[in-house]
Amino acid sequence: MKRFLHILTGLLICFLWQACKSDKDFLREQPETFYTVDNAFSTSAQVDQVLIGIYSNIREAWTNPNEQAWMFIFKGNGTDEFDVPSIRRGGTFNNYANINPDNANFYNIYSFWYDLISKANLAIYGANLPQVKWGTEDEKKYALAQARFFRAFAYRNLGETFGGVPIVTEISTIPKYDFTRSTRIETYDFAITEMEAVLNDLPATTVAGGRLVKGAAQHNLCELYLAKGIELDAASKTAEAKTAYDKSVQYGNDVIDGGLYTLMQSRFGKRAGELTISIPIYKGGVAGAANIIDTIQQATNVFWDLFQEGNVNYQDGNKECIWAAQVDYAAYRTADGESKLPYSRTYGPVFRDGSSGNITGTNEDVGGRGISQMMPTFYTREEIFSTKWSDDMRNSDAAFRRRFKSNVVASSYYRKDVPWTVLYNGSADNTTNINNRSLCYPISCKIATDKYTGIADGENMSNLFRDEYIIRLPETILLRAEAKQRSGDKAGAASDINLLRNRAQCSYKVTAADMDDQFNLILDERARELIYEECRWNTLLRMGKTIAVDRIKKYAYWPEAQATLTFNFNLWPIPQKVIETNKDAVIAQNPDWMNK
Repeated sequence: MKRFLHILTGLLICFLWQACKSDKDFLREQPETFYTVDNAFSTSAQVDQVLIGIYSNIREAWTNPNEQAWMFIFKGNGTDEFDVPSIRRGGTFNNYANINPDNANFYNIYSFWYDLISKANLAIYGANLPQVKWGTEDEKKYALAQARFFRAFAYRNLGETFGGVPIVTEISTIPKYDFTRSTRIETYDFAITEMEAVLNDLPATTVAGGRLVKGAAQHNLCELYLAKGIELDAASKTAEAKTAYDKSVQYGNDVIDGGLYTLMQSRFGKRAGELTISIPIYKGGVAGAANIIDTIQQATNVFWDLFQEGNVNYQDGNKECIWAAQVDYAAYRTADGESKLPYSRTYGPVFRDGSSGNITGTNEDVGGRGISQMMPTFYTREEIFSTKWSDDMRNSDAAFRRRFKSNVVASSYYRKDVPWTVLYNGSADNTTNINNRSLCYPISCKIATDKYTGIADGENMSNLFRDEYIIRLPETILLRAEAKQRSGDKAGAASDINLLRNRAQCSYKVTAADMDDQFNLILDERARELIYEECRWNTLLRMGKTIAVDRIKKYAYWPEAQATLTFNFNLWPIPQKVIETNKDAVIAQNPDWMNK
């Protein structure tokens, strides 16, 4: 009873106190459960969750688990390397009658990077709130370094593809319609300043894979100074361009010659002891041990090792991995449905449509359950490995599989290798043959495997469950080679290219005379080494001049590009929606896209 009276007295006092407050104070809402930018963070772990969200977004862009069209473009669809097969032709990104500033793909890519910038700005703001306590000062520095890296990384990508864009460094709590564009060089300079500011707060290595390290920033600075130098050269600022190229080489040296990273020269990893592998051939394409009628033997090599499950991370002993997106089968099965590489599905050929009289099924013998959302052009699948360039580990059957045995009983090639002349020209109708060629093509070890994880759990052969490179040392070497060539050191550029060619055991080594002024040699070597890895649009657009347009018109699979690409560009258009919604300030369209 005494306790009850105390409670009742307390409630009465509270009531009387509230009654004495002004009506205005009494009626003012003070919700304690509504989140704002100031009360959303109370612990350092919440800041880290924002960062983890950014890592997840980047993984999604690189791996495209939900098969979004704009992500295929982000990874190179519509360039010299990739086109779409006949069954996707309506969604090509090579028909410039349909490509203009209103194209939704431009807006989706532009928005992706600004969403990432927004999250990075939020993490920076949250990390500096006084109520957020950190275990150590170094812990806070690393969190801020990751956030600032992500912001700079986004601006590097925006600068390479869209040029000068608005620089946004603070979170906004009210709508804003007066953003102004920077120049392309100013965009690069902002990213450079951010990357250089956080270099010493990024660790050399981490215990777990996937988190940012210093080498990732150094690699990006190598690329940023190279991109800046190209713009300065275009503006006839030769001396300043040379300084930028020298800085690019310097940061490349820090990564390549710093002692932490090195090209893998010897067999390594989970399957290093397997000198050969056997790919089963299934009768009629029907899976099951009883239907195995033959095998294809492949001799494996160190390049193949680089793309095997459990071999990707630096922590796995892979000394050329600088940054990788993390994919985990157990997480995929329990909670993270996007933790997969759907490459056998999205990049794999469709022999069962393109040459059904000879090859069918969705098993290992055809590279898995391919539906070919985008396919390699003949430049990628043939020309880069033609003539003197053919003797190359990256062109070996294990790395870029070209042998396929017929599994169709009625075929005259049953249990024999089907010639490419038959796969490409199996019909009397030329249009059919062109369509079939778009569906039948060699299979990179980066998109398929002989041992698919999860089959016993009911998975089909659509997905790989290995981690995925975002930055691998060969790309740093290729960036340094380009910077050397642009600064006049063609011999040094050739020497860098030969680092990769020596590892690939190529019989032909390049010389300074091979380093052409249109950078075809470097672009070809990037294709040989980085197919399915690099973001080819970034590479082509940052190179300037007419390189992107010339190569698209030359190598696109379908004739639409040659017919409709009647103008030059080395930037994508600013999305029209961005221009129209920024009503209080003018955002000018990139010149080559005006009136398109």
